[in-house]
Amino acid sequence: MESRDYLEMTFRSINCFSDDGKLDVNELDSLVEIAMRDGAIDDNEKRVLRNIIDRLTDAELTDDMQARVQGLQEQHGI
Repeated sequence: MESRDYLEMTFRSINCFSDDGKLDVNELDSLVEIAMRDGAIDDNEKRVLRNIIDRLTDAELTDDMQARVQGLQEQHGI
């Protein structure tokens, strides 16, 4: 059976962005935690995370956020 965690990730990301209009490292980590529940990030979860990362603004891309995004890209191919 296919994981539907990507749907929860999508819903939660909407809440994160609508909260203050920005995504911070802790919020991104909470989304990654959802994806990692089953021990791996599947293609649907990668797609959702890529879409979220692509929407980050310069203001959101702090040094910490850039390091986290780079780590995700290197570790999980996102």
